[in-house]
Amino acid sequence: MKIGLNATTLLGRASVADMAAHAAAAESAGFSGWWLAELPTGGFDALTALAVIGQSVEQMEIGTAVVPTFPRHPVMLAGQALTVQGSIRSKLSLGIGLSHQVMMAELGLADDKPIRHLREYLEVLMPLVTDGRVDADGETLTGRAAAIYPVTEPVEVVVAALGPQALRVAGRLASGTNLAWVGPLTIRDHIVPTITDAAEQADRPSPRVIATLPVGVTDDPAAAREVLTANTQMYMELPSYQAMFEREGVSSTGELGLFGSADEVTERIAHLAECGVTDFAASEFGLDADARAQTRELLTNLAAQHNAPNNAS
Repeated sequence: MKIGLNATTLLGRASVADMAAHAAAAESAGFSGWWLAELPTGGFDALTALAVIGQSVEQMEIGTAVVPTFPRHPVMLAGQALTVQGSIRSKLSLGIGLSHQVMMAELGLADDKPIRHLREYLEVLMPLVTDGRVDADGETLTGRAAAIYPVTEPVEVVVAALGPQALRVAGRLASGTNLAWVGPLTIRDHIVPTITDAAEQADRPSPRVIATLPVGVTDDPAAAREVLTANTQMYMELPSYQAMFEREGVSSTGELGLFGSADEVTERIAHLAECGVTDFAASEFGLDADARAQTRELLTNLAAQHNAPNNAS
């Protein structure tokens, strides 16, 4: 399992320059990847930011976690993703997702038949970002287009898939899944077997399972969980996440935080690998500067161990 960072908390600063500096520091520290979210109504475009951030990165993978599909036609998203990939030196991971009904409603968009939408979206997007050409007709999405320039570096696509149907579509058509707020037991018993079975049936490579959870080295994990829960109430109200919380047997986001001593956090991260996570995108969390420094130190040490060449554990 590789160790990277999810830097979505930086969105509150609204500074692409700060994000670029953070990504460059992450690469210097040995992290394998760096992911950034895009909020549908947040006034921030993650892919545009990554085109800038990527100028400060040499080899570390950078990616979206995730771009909502409904507001953007797949041909347009493919063009943007290919442009970003062509403008950076490292590899782009294009994470996409259906987002949530309440968020789409704020844009006046209906997420009617989301699984059909996801399947047709990938049927248009995937050929364009891999081969540079598509000719697809769906019930709601059509794509007839060709990239202006040959696609020399295909863009990998992963899907924020939680339910069984979405996981099966992702397994058949994409390269894996990018998860947030999904606990280890749910990953082991639900996510990994469902998406892996779909990939095998489609004769595709084993899917990536990129997981993000908050991480914090602290001597007061109860306080960390309390603050995390208070700051992330909105996720507890979203039906797709509620289903994952129920599967995991938790009632709050705080319970999913990997908090405790350095040894305890290390053990919980190792458990994610045992459950089938291929890439852990840690979201750093600390109640003070000292806790944040200890957390970064631990994650840097783990990155050095896990991200070494030929290390698949």
